[in-house]
Amino acid sequence: MKLLFIIFLMNLLHQYAGKYLRRDGSSLKSFEDIKNEIAGYTNITKAIIDLAVHGKAQNRSYDRLAVFADTIGPRLSGSKNLEAAIKYMFSALQKDGLENVHLEPVKVPHWERGEEFAVMLEPRNHSIAILGLGNSIATPPEGITAEVIVVASFDELHKRAQEAKGKIVVYNEPFISYGETVHYRLQGAVEAAKVGAVASLIRSIASFSIHSPHTGGQSYQPDVPQIPTACITVEDAEMMSRMSHRGTKIVVHLRMGAKTYPDSLSFNTVAEIVGSKYPEQVVLVSGHLDSWDVGQGAMDDGGGAFISWEALSLIKDLGLRPKRTLRLVLWTGEEQGGVGAKQYYQLHKENISNFDIVMESDEGTFKPSGLGFSGTAEARDIVKEIMTLLQPINATDVYDTADGTDIAYWMRDGVPGASLYNDINKYFWFHHSQGDTMTVQDPNQMNLCAAVWTVVSYVIADMEDMLPR
Repeated sequence: MKLLFIIFLMNLLHQYAGKYLRRDGSSLKSFEDIKNEIAGYTNITKAIIDLAVHGKAQNRSYDRLAVFADTIGPRLSGSKNLEAAIKYMFSALQKDGLENVHLEPVKVPHWERGEEFAVMLEPRNHSIAILGLGNSIATPPEGITAEVIVVASFDELHKRAQEAKGKIVVYNEPFISYGETVHYRLQGAVEAAKVGAVASLIRSIASFSIHSPHTGGQSYQPDVPQIPTACITVEDAEMMSRMSHRGTKIVVHLRMGAKTYPDSLSFNTVAEIVGSKYPEQVVLVSGHLDSWDVGQGAMDDGGGAFISWEALSLIKDLGLRPKRTLRLVLWTGEEQGGVGAKQYYQLHKENISNFDIVMESDEGTFKPSGLGFSGTAEARDIVKEIMTLLQPINATDVYDTADGTDIAYWMRDGVPGASLYNDINKYFWFHHSQGDTMTVQDPNQMNLCAAVWTVVSYVIADMEDMLPR
């Protein structure tokens, strides 16, 4: 009997080799069937690319973003500018003729940097460009004047802990990668406070600099004293490091007027194209509407937000209606750790089985080469096949893992995720700095990004079966 069962099982496995089970278990479909289904979208892909790159929608996402960024400016969590941005987008999405345009309320942090000033007093008088880090406390009204200790790493700081007491710690950490080096921005104040420092100044997390400080988030710890913290330019950090290595005494005066207020009411902004066959199932495309309070927030993340809007516009303009609902979400409070997205997840996670894929563009809209993807091997094979449709614009690659603060909650729970993969060689030149303006954006590259985002989201939303998970 046991032998008969083994023979039966082997025959069954052979019969269904290379086939995927539908989510509801109703039938089996071979990968060859799926490839043929995807190939059927060749003409629609061509129409999307033609409209976005060459047709009447050419440069539309760039032009829309330029008006928005020039009109509203930077959009810090809790600020009047962010409130104005949300109202602007709510009206714009309605005028665009999208469906179910609405706002979903969330609470977001409200921090303001206030007046900031730093100057080197010894060995010479030199104005130091600074940007306070999010959630930093203020200095006393008269400021802080103290000697500087320069370190290149947390290890060096703790080895020289006795020297750091009562001083301002300047971190001159080398830029390795954003993911690795950003820990100095996130934890620099805490580690400096542990050894008795009175403030911390952190070399900006940037791969290139023209004397421009870069801001960003940082976190205090409940059991560690809070000290003021700011980023300084790469140039000033390196200069103080050279001075320190020569044995020169450095004295800095620092004044920061930061304030933290109670959490403010804000909104995630939502619009849809409702699905024709499975309206309860959702393909989510997104970017975040908030930014830091410097520059215009055009790159981080105006570009990602506006190509996500453009995806729905292009589909609407072509008279297409996918089987599943295509949902645009413009997140709020991303820069403070994805607080808007977390609250959205808590509100909608009971319907998690209906989320087909979550997509976020938040690493620039430069020349695209493909997608970052997180999901099962079976789902990855399908996405790779979809990306072959984008051969006309040479954006066919699929890279390991999707990145996106706002979609991380869904991916953690097994929902497939995708992020736009583009040329980010210059991204950290401008990231979180006064340089993040429309000048960084290129209309032709945004057209290509919009085409990629639209093709991927539409095809996944219109295929008969959801992605395997």
